[in-house]
Amino acid sequence: MHTQRILSVMMIAFLSGCSALGEGDTSSYPIPQEDQIQQRVGRIGGEQESLISFGDDKKKEEGGNNPLGVNSFLWRATLDTVSFMPIASADPFGGVIITDWYEDSKARGERFKINAMILDRSLRADSIRVSVFKQKQAPGGWQDITVPEGTARKLEDAILTRARQLRVAQMGY
Repeated sequence: MHTQRILSVMMIAFLSGCSALGEGDTSSYPIPQEDQIQQRVGRIGGEQESLISFGDDKKKEEGGNNPLGVNSFLWRATLDTVSFMPIASADPFGGVIITDWYEDSKARGERFKINAMILDRSLRADSIRVSVFKQKQAPGGWQDITVPEGTARKLEDAILTRARQLRVAQMGY
């Protein structure tokens, strides 16, 4: 009889310990990959903010304090500048905007595509790189042709001008 009581008490203790596994501290258990990604994205997205700042705080000046991985003024300016074209892909963390082919109704038989890469968080001329592709319709289909020299540079300048306008508007000058 005494042995049965001991076994009963041990069984109750064991079962109550098992039930605590679902409710207790799980910090020692491996974290699923989805949760790890969510935690990283939360930090990248700016949910966790530093309480200490050293040196000059250029967050507003550089378009910082945003969840983007690139300069927010350049990002918005690039989207504004190429807004007449269909967007095929836009990655705000990598800073890449790729348009789909665009054919202007005034220039039938020619189409353009733009790839824009924002390379830095600062608002500088070397922080944006644009590639322009052009095709002409031929009897056998579309054929690549040379883009006039300076076209990509003109687009970069237009994006930088728009980015400066956005920055000035935000600063309230």
